[in-house]
Amino acid sequence: MGPRRCVLSSLGTSPGASPTRDAPEPKPGTELDASVSDLAVPRRFWWELLIVLWLYFLYDIINNLSPVNEAAALRRAAGILRLERLTGIDIERGANDWLVSHDILGSILANFYNLAHIWITLALIIFLWARRRPLYADLRNSLVLFNLMGFAVFWLYPVAPPRMLDGFIDLVETTGAISSFHSGTLAPAANQFAAMPSMHIAWAMWCVVAVYRTLPGQGWRAAMWAHLTLTAIAVVATANHFVLDVVGGAITAVLGFAVAAWFARYGRPAIARRRERGDHHTSAVTLSTQPER
Repeated sequence: MGPRRCVLSSLGTSPGASPTRDAPEPKPGTELDASVSDLAVPRRFWWELLIVLWLYFLYDIINNLSPVNEAAALRRAAGILRLERLTGIDIERGANDWLVSHDILGSILANFYNLAHIWITLALIIFLWARRRPLYADLRNSLVLFNLMGFAVFWLYPVAPPRMLDGFIDLVETTGAISSFHSGTLAPAANQFAAMPSMHIAWAMWCVVAVYRTLPGQGWRAAMWAHLTLTAIAVVATANHFVLDVVGGAITAVLGFAVAAWFARYGRPAIARRRERGDHHTSAVTLSTQPER
């Protein structure tokens, strides 16, 4: 370091301080960049919260705008039941009758059906956002894809749940489950003809995959498998979904994960390369337009 540089770098230091050990002065604009970054975090948080709210509330409200023909939805439900009888998987009526005869268990499963899928999924979303941010985006994208695919099917091919057919008992209604969307003031906010595919199953499968990717403990993984199993039992036994709806929900989840994985591997890098080329082009234009000194 020359004498001139030593003098400049030591200005403003305490007597006896070594110029070479002083912390470098912040570059111009660093403080502004930090403040902008601090503001970006809460803004991003509110954007993510908006996505979650859409997944749960606006999703159902928009579904209600679809041109539902109730008679057609009931015919499709009856057709699914006939197909299940042909293949020997029509266990809905027997499971429903059995659960109706067990009051306490029926109430537990009805409330589990109504509440577990949203609160467990929401808890995992918050955990991913707070503690596993690098994995958050891919898992969030897959969950959004589930719902987009479900929305498309609900709009184009609405199917009534078993509880709307003769011989089935709506346990969510008869047990007075918390926050029931089947009747009362909350009913208009829910799509009553959204049996196929079962989004309860798709969300439960998402929870299993999310835990496998983020939590190594066997206890958490076993808990999510139990959640998926109980969800499959609850949606069928409470007469809210057919067995084929469960299969449809599983297929929806697999497709959603596949598309999200493709985007993470190919789509996101392609977007990044395009942005990089755009930044280089912008920089080149800026340099070419600067006046000569």
